[in-house]
Amino acid sequence: MPPTFVPLPHYREHPPDEMARRAEAFYRDVARRRTVRDFSSRPVPPGVIDPCLLAAGTAPSGANMQPWHFVVVTDPAVKRRIQEAAEVEEREFYERRAPAEWLEALAALGTDANKPFLEDAPALIAIFGESYGVRPDGTHVKHYYVAESVGIATGLLIAAVHAAGLVSLTHTPSPMGFLNTILGRPANERPFLLLVVGYPAADARVPVITKKPLDRIASFV
Repeated sequence: MPPTFVPLPHYREHPPDEMARRAEAFYRDVARRRTVRDFSSRPVPPGVIDPCLLAAGTAPSGANMQPWHFVVVTDPAVKRRIQEAAEVEEREFYERRAPAEWLEALAALGTDANKPFLEDAPALIAIFGESYGVRPDGTHVKHYYVAESVGIATGLLIAAVHAAGLVSLTHTPSPMGFLNTILGRPANERPFLLLVVGYPAADARVPVITKKPLDRIASFV
């Protein structure tokens, strides 16, 4: 069946000076974003997370397969199960698996095997990548560039959460197969990361860090 094309919808062109202003404004806004580990238990208002997920779902993907699935967890009992399972893996990492160089790099951020934010934060978003899709008849459809596609969608989700006025934390205990078990996800889905979402605690603190300047992250030829 041949592809169907339509004229490009919704594109807006801006004058060059406005383009520059908009680009600068976006940079200044996202530059305020910080990873937060101290969360308030204050619930996220209704109607906030859904459009953030829809924004993530607009991401480009290999062959437009959209190989992602998001599970929003707000049930305290389920969050507690996730915390307990994650801390088992984290203790193994910090006490046995992590090389000294990695632990030294993490020391500047003050992290350890204890992850109270998984229970404290009002919402966890478990992000899964689908290695293949399943047709109604049960046959499989291969997905392409899954990690790249899910990574782009996750970046949009983080930006959307920030734009909404919330804070977030990317958490990646390894391995994360416990998420499939706890959340009842199928075998074709592999956990990509946990995005912890909510309001910062009143006494939230973040480490002093810097970001690389433009000439360290980009080249122009």
